[in-house]
Amino acid sequence: MDKLDIDLLKILQENARITISEISKKIALSRPSITERILRLQEKGIIEEFTARVSLGAINRGTILFIQLSSLKATNSDFEQMIIRDEAVLECHRVTGNTSYFIKAAVKDMSSMKALIDRLMPYGDINTTIVLESPVPYRHIVPKVDDI
Repeated sequence: MDKLDIDLLKILQENARITISEISKKIALSRPSITERILRLQEKGIIEEFTARVSLGAINRGTILFIQLSSLKATNSDFEQMIIRDEAVLECHRVTGNTSYFIKAAVKDMSSMKALIDRLMPYGDINTTIVLESPVPYRHIVPKVDDI
């Protein structure tokens, strides 16, 4: 990976729908070279997917929660199968320490939050935090030139 790949990653993270021609103009590289680099980044697993970020507020799921689940009362497998199916859950991470899982969820309102907590309670002890504001809601990630 070189500086051109890093520039390409920055551009694609800002707008994955940008045309190859537009990228070519921005980084002064031929269209075939851009296409080849994108394919190589995909093959290496650096680019995992192309996707759209959806506004949670715009789809009426603007209440964001961070939930810590500890003292797991089921097998990891049983819990993970359940949590994968729960559409309120945006992310779930198995972690070390006193907490077994960190869960990020998005719900419509307090009633939806209560329903989610009720679904989680049989699996362990729950500690829920409501997000008031997100000064860094999402960050584009690229390697530093020094790291490559």
